Amino acid sequence: MTDERRRGYDGTGPGAITPDGCAVEMYSRLPARGEPEVIEKAVPAGASILELGCGVGRMTHPLLDRGFAVTAVDESAEMLARVRGARTVRSPIEELDLGVQFDVVLLASFLVHAGDPVVRRRLLETCRRHVAADGCVLLQREGEEWHLDVPRERPIPPDGLVRIASSTPVGDGVNSVHVEYEFPDARWTQTFLSRPLSTAEFERALAEAGLTVDAYLTEDRVWVRARPDTV
Repeated sequence: MTDERRRGYDGTGPGAITPDGCAVEMYSRLPARGEPEVIEKAVPAGASILELGCGVGRMTHPLLDRGFAVTAVDESAEMLARVRGARTVRSPIEELDLGVQFDVVLLASFLVHAGDPVVRRRLLETCRRHVAADGCVLLQREGEEWHLDVPRERPIPPDGLVRIASSTPVGDGVNSVHVEYEFPDARWTQTFLSRPLSTAEFERALAEAGLTVDAYLTEDRVWVRARPDTV
């Protein structure tokens, strides 16, 4: 364990585990699943990107390969140690204030579904604070049936498996999600809190932070492009 775990968050398995239950070694095994292509189509070529919650660089490295200038932010030193080629900043997302703005701010990995609405608001305020007036914020939402289609699993190429084992309501509109990752040589688990958001609730949360949905970028409406409100 790298630091004290957040309440409601946990992780097991070999290697370092971050405060929100993420296993560094396990995440280093996860390939990108089409996210860089979605991002590339949604933003100008060569844009400056502030990636919030970059982890080990699963999306950072493909974005660098596509010619984007990426500043990668994560609170875990162990995660950031695996990022190559980008400027890295160690900080909790909700506390970040770099004093500069970017063409694109990226908040992926369903972080907008933070269990604590205060944390969610601060995450979105960080996005708004760092996006240029003519820029955009890209967000990744949970799918509409994400908490209902459980248990479910999918392969992790070439020889792994991820299983969403359960999503259990724990009060105040929050679910405790338990995930299992299995590989021939190791097994990890992660438990975290997630607050399901309807489309209306999601758009209202953006509006409270000074952001407006510009487009839903994928048919499942998981990827979203938002723009900063103009005064």
